[in-house]
Amino acid sequence: MASRGGSAKGKGKSSGAKGLKVEEGVPVGKCVKVWTTWTMKKAKVVAHWGFIPLVIVIGMNSEPKPQLFQLLSPV
Repeated sequence: MASRGGSAKGKGKSSGAKGLKVEEGVPVGKCVKVWTTWTMKKAKVVAHWGFIPLVIVIGMNSEPKPQLFQLLSPV
C-alpha cells in the first residue's frame, strides 16, 4: 500500500468527550467557559428527562407501598 503524503495526524474521532475539542493555544478561561456551558447543557437534559422518573421511583420505595396507578393519579 502506498502511504499518503501530508501530516501524520489521523482523521479519526478525538479522544476527548463528544462535542468538545481541545485546541493548542486556547486560554484556560475560554476552555473552562466552554466546558461549563457543555456541562450545563447536558445537566439540563438530564434534569428535564430524569425528574419525573426519579419522583416515581422514590414514591414506589416509600411506606406504605402505593400501586403505580395510585402514584400517578392526581387525587
